[in-house]
Amino acid sequence: MPNPRPSQKATCWLVELGNGDKFLFDLGTGSSENLAALSIPYDYLNKVFLSHLHTDHFGDFGALYVGGLINGRTVALKMWGPSGPKPEWGTKYALEHWRKALTWDVDGRAGRLPASGQKLEIHEFDYRGENKVIYQKNGVTIRSWPANHVLDGSVSFSLEWKGLKFVFGGDTYPNKWYLKYSKGADVAIHECFIAVPDLVEKMNFPVSRALNVGTQIHTAPPAFGKVMSEVKPRLAIAYHFFNDFDTAPKVQEGIRSTYDGPLTLANDMMVWNVTKDKITVRDIVYSEDVWSPPPARKPPPVDRSIMQTTSEWINQHNLDMGDIIQKIYDRANKLYGTNEKPDI
Repeated sequence: MPNPRPSQKATCWLVELGNGDKFLFDLGTGSSENLAALSIPYDYLNKVFLSHLHTDHFGDFGALYVGGLINGRTVALKMWGPSGPKPEWGTKYALEHWRKALTWDVDGRAGRLPASGQKLEIHEFDYRGENKVIYQKNGVTIRSWPANHVLDGSVSFSLEWKGLKFVFGGDTYPNKWYLKYSKGADVAIHECFIAVPDLVEKMNFPVSRALNVGTQIHTAPPAFGKVMSEVKPRLAIAYHFFNDFDTAPKVQEGIRSTYDGPLTLANDMMVWNVTKDKITVRDIVYSEDVWSPPPARKPPPVDRSIMQTTSEWINQHNLDMGDIIQKIYDRANKLYGTNEKPDI
């Protein structure tokens, strides 16, 4: 949902394959907190595929880009996303401008953290491509096709590996592309919005807006069910609604009016183990007091010659803490067998 809350972040799906490859589909607001809780080294969380450019689907780009750098990423962050009918609506425009907005933040870390972790690769592809291959490596094939959501420029994805197929619809009104290219999916994910009465009573939507958003901008629960009754996946997953004790029953009731197959109503920190024999649904056990994950590899040397610091004008107003800082350095050098010296 566009308004994340402590119990439920915005959209982000992590696909982890048996060969060790990991892929993120969308990176909505708040999702970086859930990713951090998994304690996966950030070098492995560097391939992100965006379905569209609403903040509830890419709003944590800055958190992953800078946060991953701080917490050990030493490789480029690679982002894939759709073009738009005009450049300003495309992934490249959005991410390049966001990266520029982070200039002060990133420049202040130059010479302190590995430069390789600051790299950003943007792979923009044509949103009009139908079942177009946009990634192919290590036996993994990812394809995209158009979706219908507010403006031109939204897409859906499939990922195939070793005879298994994962489909992520992004946000979309039910469409023929999804039916055609989701066939044979083991796991098919499609948005399913909150029932109209809850949009009115809980989100304070006017009735006209609730009807429009809940049935035409997004996919209503019975429409989700109709889609899945055509796709017939091994498991259908509904997402994009607040999964509460008093809202989920209405969503399920709507879906079950048109679909009687295997179904999960998604919630944060769920995991689906998929093999050719079975699909197991579990909840993740995690700590909310998580620290940085262990590095994936030894960090490369840092080029301190490019470090930028505060000006003399700022520094001349510093309090003299030299004796305190030196004692901290002395203790650390003794503890770790180093010979580090303070910059100030």
